[in-house]
Amino acid sequence: MKEKIEQLLKEPLKELDMFVGDVYYTEEEGIRSLNIELDSDTVIDVERITKATKVINPLIDEKHYADDVDVLDIHSKEKGEEKSE
Repeated sequence: MKEKIEQLLKEPLKELDMFVGDVYYTEEEGIRSLNIELDSDTVIDVERITKATKVINPLIDEKHYADDVDVLDIHSKEKGEEKSE
């Protein structure tokens, strides 16, 4: 599924200067989530996530990739600071 979603979103996200970093499922307290983690060479703020979500949701719905989940979670990859010693 990860490869299918990456291919589906590659071009639309390219226009937003983002790409799929990871796709994975989680389940917590009986709630199954499809997680789409976005990445970019620049900072991904809330505004960019909102734009990406508006692009991603209809594409995922059209392909029925989230039919077996309760939540579609689209978020950015956290970038931590590198520690210098």
